[in-house]
Amino acid sequence: MTMLKTLAPYEFKSRDAVENYKGRQLLYVNWERHRMFSRPFVLAMKPETPFSAVVDEMAACFSYHPDWQHIDWDKAIWQNGNTPFTPDRAKTLAENGIGHKDLIRFRTPGLDGIAGTGY
Repeated sequence: MTMLKTLAPYEFKSRDAVENYKGRQLLYVNWERHRMFSRPFVLAMKPETPFSAVVDEMAACFSYHPDWQHIDWDKAIWQNGNTPFTPDRAKTLAENGIGHKDLIRFRTPGLDGIAGTGY
């Protein structure tokens, strides 16, 4: 295997920096144990968006899964990346500590995909 070594830091202006999204930040959202969706969905939302709107936007992505209508949101388990957190639905993304390109993961106890298969 060939390894490359740079002589100086490679500096460049990132094309996916938050400044390039007109006041919005990218938010990746993944419904764990539901592999019917091959990857997290990406939502572009303003940092001042209340977290409750994230759940509304997720419905457009995930609602065609038969488990969606059975979610008990009071029992949902949330993570920001690998860090557990409890979102406050009335607070904004920023107030919930959610930043540009964060991965929000959620699990729904008792709902593990179609017939418990993970799909």
